[in-house]
Amino acid sequence: MLHSQFVPIPRGDYLSTASDKSTRKLHPTFRVKVDLEFYPNMSFDTLGLSAELLRAVEEQGYREPTPIQSQAIPVVLQRRDLMASAQTGTGKTAGFTLPLLQLLSKDAQPVKGRRPVRALILTPTRELAAQIGENVRDYSKYLNIRSLVVFGGVSINPQMMKLRGGVDVLVATPGRLLDLEHQRAVDLSNVEILVLDEADRMLDMGFIHDIRRVLAKLPAKRQNLLFSATFSDEIKELANKLLTNPASVEVARRNTASEQVEQSVHFVDKRRKRELLAQLIGTHNWQQVLVFTRTKYGANHLAEQLNKDGITAAAIHGNKSQGARTRALADFKAGSIRVLVATDIAARGLDIDQLPHVVNFELPNVPEDYVHRIGRTGRAESTGEALSLVCVDEHKLLRDIERLLKREIPRIAIEGYEPDPSIKADPIQNGRQSQGRGQGRGQGQGRGQSQGRSQGNGQSRDGARSGEKPRSNNGGQRRAAGEGRKPEARGDAPSSQQRRPYRGNKKPATTA
Repeated sequence: MLHSQFVPIPRGDYLSTASDKSTRKLHPTFRVKVDLEFYPNMSFDTLGLSAELLRAVEEQGYREPTPIQSQAIPVVLQRRDLMASAQTGTGKTAGFTLPLLQLLSKDAQPVKGRRPVRALILTPTRELAAQIGENVRDYSKYLNIRSLVVFGGVSINPQMMKLRGGVDVLVATPGRLLDLEHQRAVDLSNVEILVLDEADRMLDMGFIHDIRRVLAKLPAKRQNLLFSATFSDEIKELANKLLTNPASVEVARRNTASEQVEQSVHFVDKRRKRELLAQLIGTHNWQQVLVFTRTKYGANHLAEQLNKDGITAAAIHGNKSQGARTRALADFKAGSIRVLVATDIAARGLDIDQLPHVVNFELPNVPEDYVHRIGRTGRAESTGEALSLVCVDEHKLLRDIERLLKREIPRIAIEGYEPDPSIKADPIQNGRQSQGRGQGRGQGQGRGQSQGRSQGNGQSRDGARSGEKPRSNNGGQRRAAGEGRKPEARGDAPSSQQRRPYRGNKKPATTA
């Protein structure tokens, strides 16, 4: 049975709540579970971090910890298990990397031979793994800590070579980690700290079986940190089995969008969406716009059309090689291209400073993905704008999103782009378009629509987002279609049941 403990408020006896703006006096030893709260006059040097870590943090330009950092860091330093919920852009990565590095450096022992992996951080996507790996390197700049990032979609041999030199912190996607373990390139028997980041997304993508296999290879005695955007019932069930007497930290209400993101909806006919998008970009001189589509084909097609319109654009999705995705993201950050068109592979893990505009060219099939998409803007203290172009086919999807948000998204109208009332909605089955244009067969990317997890024009929910496919239970080693994998990088193709999102003890329905 999972028993969540209240979290002590570090060094300060006042607490202000964002909900009612009230301030109340607390006893210094009082323990409280905090929701959407902040600590006035907090600084990193009050959290018990070493001088080396404080120096690295300062060089990154950070002065005050965010709420998730203020709450999570003391708990991790106490070697407690932790169940933490925070939206993207809240600084949660530093909330576990900083105390993790502190514990590893404090307990470092002289090692003869290869360094063992002492901390393992699992993430669902390549982009998120790369981002966390970069943060670990930045923060461990003045520590004797080695780290490595491994994920699929690239050759496995260089990763095996680097592992031979020994690493203290390993950041990995589940499928590639199991590939490496199968080839005896990595030993997980000395892991002291396990972090599951974006745990809800890993379950949703079908990684529960991979996670269980990884857990079976870890020592029983270890510290476990679980980070998730939401505390869904499935996450609580996983936490119940994984965590021991955990502290519970929650700094964002369940499934809410950032208050710093200005959201709006424009109703427009499907055939005129691109025309309207191009006009908005040109009229308002938008220089950096992240645009989401439901499918890989849609992302490619829209990027091509925008380039023909004279608006520099590139597409990023699961069928792009890792090199192409990295180049597109780098060009977008540098301002070489104005528009990055993405499938939901980019809804988590992309870290773009002060991104001003997010456009939902097509609404997502899963309402929670809307929150993750628009979370790319309005991060930290910045403001942002999220515009959704909604055709008649998507009215139900919009209602589902607004039901999740518990409010109506403001409507705007641009003269000349009003929808034609005579156009009828295409039938929608299970929230998916009944007609789809596939991207090739296999991996949930065939033509048309299934009752399973394929999305719209054939984009599967599992690996298509991340390029990281859950492994099948029978050890099947199919090559992931279009992921640019080398022959030695074994695929992680899921079975039909593994494509279903994790739903606890309920038996997954088979794909129709």
